[in-house]
Amino acid sequence: MGAVVQLPGPVGGQFTGPVDVLLDIDLTGGRRQGIERALRAAIRDGRLVAGTPLPSTRALAADLGVARGTVVDAYDQLVAEGFLSARAGGRTVVAAAARRPAAPPSAPVSAAPQVDLTAGAPDLSSFPAHEWVSALRSVLRDGPADALDYVGPRGRPELHAALVDYLARARGVMAEPEQVVVFGGVDHAFAVVTRALAVTGRRTVAMEDPGLPFHRRIVADAGGEVVAVPVDEGGIDAAAVAVSDADAVIVTPARQAVLGATLAPGRRGDLVAWALASGAVVVEDDYDGELRYDRQPIGALQALDPERVLYVGTASKSLAPGLRLAWAVVPPALVGAVESVLPPHSPVSSLDQLVLADLIRGHVFDRHLRRARSAYRRRRDRFAAVLRDRAPAVQVEGVAAGLHALVRWPAGTAGEDEVLAEATARGIAVTAVGPMWHGPHHGADGLLVGYGRPPAHDVRRCFDAFADLMADMTPPRRP
Repeated sequence: MGAVVQLPGPVGGQFTGPVDVLLDIDLTGGRRQGIERALRAAIRDGRLVAGTPLPSTRALAADLGVARGTVVDAYDQLVAEGFLSARAGGRTVVAAAARRPAAPPSAPVSAAPQVDLTAGAPDLSSFPAHEWVSALRSVLRDGPADALDYVGPRGRPELHAALVDYLARARGVMAEPEQVVVFGGVDHAFAVVTRALAVTGRRTVAMEDPGLPFHRRIVADAGGEVVAVPVDEGGIDAAAVAVSDADAVIVTPARQAVLGATLAPGRRGDLVAWALASGAVVVEDDYDGELRYDRQPIGALQALDPERVLYVGTASKSLAPGLRLAWAVVPPALVGAVESVLPPHSPVSSLDQLVLADLIRGHVFDRHLRRARSAYRRRRDRFAAVLRDRAPAVQVEGVAAGLHALVRWPAGTAGEDEVLAEATARGIAVTAVGPMWHGPHHGADGLLVGYGRPPAHDVRRCFDAFADLMADMTPPRRP
């Protein structure tokens, strides 16, 4: 039988108060023998560590419904075998000599990079922990009675209302609360949106080339067909979208995810006109539109036609990716299709949704974003300056916004794979550009290099390490 035995503590050298330990006790072969076997097994597999006090014989006998003498005999036998030790005052503990056997060697674990310059990754140490905890306390103290309950499929209405106000003010998005859906991260958002588009007969999705590989993967996994459309310094080629067979397109208009281009004004209008004329849907991934440095933020494409543009936003860059918080503003005609493919309950914690709503309503989120923009702008400037000084042949592009740069170097020197391999050998994590293309590599060699992830105190070392790499892999400055 399985018996939960309450130990008085301490456990593992620290007093924890009473704790429960499950013992698998089989009394059919003898009560004393069953107790002995269960305790031996618990000691051997580490559930009972050296120094752990056992219940008194009287307490354990009462828990198991056996005579106290049976437990006394079992304890005495285990003391004799060296599993237990009897101390002054009648206390019985797990003996120091009774150690858990050494675990078999585990598979080697890949070492974490010494320099993490992963593209698009924010500085986790800049998370507004104090403000988050303060809002959490407020929600727990004064929040709705169902703050700890399941959440409906579209998410908390409090966050819907807060996002409508914030997105209208900060991104120019036009929406009603009934159009907002909260998702468990951007992956979840695009998976649901792709399935909803399929419900309406839209199965062919145009995508930027180069573009984010996870876009392609999610659409393909959801049963969609991907059409590659080229991107240049003006963003996605809207004319190529119009002559494709696509009935939807996913774009990153505020800052193209690979080349860093902003979608040109004429192409913004052309995309919306194509959607209106063909009945297609434009899906706008505004993944880092709030992090613009060199000019005023560019308003969301959604404002041009809220009936045809489905807007997707996220807290992964502005706050932290581990929150798994994303949202979409769905055109009214698609709300039913989206709702039809949502799970019964939102995968996002009710408390997290309420906390974010509180931070938005109190403009704490705005203040955090202003601090973040200022800090990331300084990092970007330092990153570009270090490379300009140490590796002058290198070009740094696409840094008007966001958390990473496109780094390129002269053709005919080192190849992308060679530079990436050397970066890996030096413990530097960067992001390859090659996989961003749908097919064969069409552009110059390059890397996406993030300047957001290193904590503030480590920025200089990380940037210096990457600059040294590029200096070694590219030609020196000409005299």
